[in-house]
Amino acid sequence: MRKVIGIGETMLDIIFKNGKPIEAVPGGSTFNGIVSLGRAGVKTVFVSETGNDRVGEYVRDFLRDNNVDTSAINVFQETKSPVSLAFLDKDNNADYIFYRDQKHDHMDFAYPDIQKDDIVVFGSFYAVNPALRPQVSGLLEYARQRGAIIYYDVNFRKAHQADVMKVTPNLIDNLEYADIVRGSKEDFEVLYKKDSAERVYRAETLFYCKRFIYTDGPNPVSVFSNNGFHKEYAMPKTETVSTIGAGDNFNAGFIYGMIKYGVTRDDVEQGLSEEVWDKLIATATAFSADCCKDIFNYISKEFGQQLQNK
Repeated sequence: MRKVIGIGETMLDIIFKNGKPIEAVPGGSTFNGIVSLGRAGVKTVFVSETGNDRVGEYVRDFLRDNNVDTSAINVFQETKSPVSLAFLDKDNNADYIFYRDQKHDHMDFAYPDIQKDDIVVFGSFYAVNPALRPQVSGLLEYARQRGAIIYYDVNFRKAHQADVMKVTPNLIDNLEYADIVRGSKEDFEVLYKKDSAERVYRAETLFYCKRFIYTDGPNPVSVFSNNGFHKEYAMPKTETVSTIGAGDNFNAGFIYGMIKYGVTRDDVEQGLSEEVWDKLIATATAFSADCCKDIFNYISKEFGQQLQNK
């Protein structure tokens, strides 16, 4: 049975609306997508760390309750688990403030079992953080040697704009490891000061990875792939309660589609057909739309059960 291995940080997201806290939910960029995949019945493993505190215990229990294997999560005895404050605006988009224990930047873990055509997903500042680079790149190299598909979500936010020059070598390294790259308009405006999907693809990613997905909120998704393939996909209109996990769940839906439709690494390298791209983007947008219907960062348990019953 194929599985998905996520690499990323864990957070407790405290969500504010109109200046008041309205919910506290476990989160993190890759974390959100892994929880959704677990709810959809996909075999999942999460590689991360938490502090040895009540927040860390809550996060680990939450993962297990959502069918995620936590055996690759390291529990640090003398650090606090990270917390973020997410402030929703009138359009339910979020601005963040992050609180981290700097002693956390020393991830240590045993590699999980990775087999050919398993899927490894990673991204955000966690993926380019110089303090974590040896561990992250080591796991990516192992995944590549084992024949896994590597999916990279750039997810680089304004909060780290001052770090762009420092992390660019790690960013390029990640693009080279990746079989599929996804990023948002916001990511590439911060990184490259470019706001065109085609300009980002031609100038910044094509040389390293030929398969590229560019998202722009409710606007069409642009896909570029091998042999000059390019297509735009309209996003379904959705009444949003929160967009916090929208991109993370787009990733989860895309990965869910790869497993559902039997897409292998060889298929990806040879170039996916338009028919397959259509199916993968459809599952990606379905996951994203369901996540946005509630305050939580993942697909609903009901939606996950519907997928398992199909």
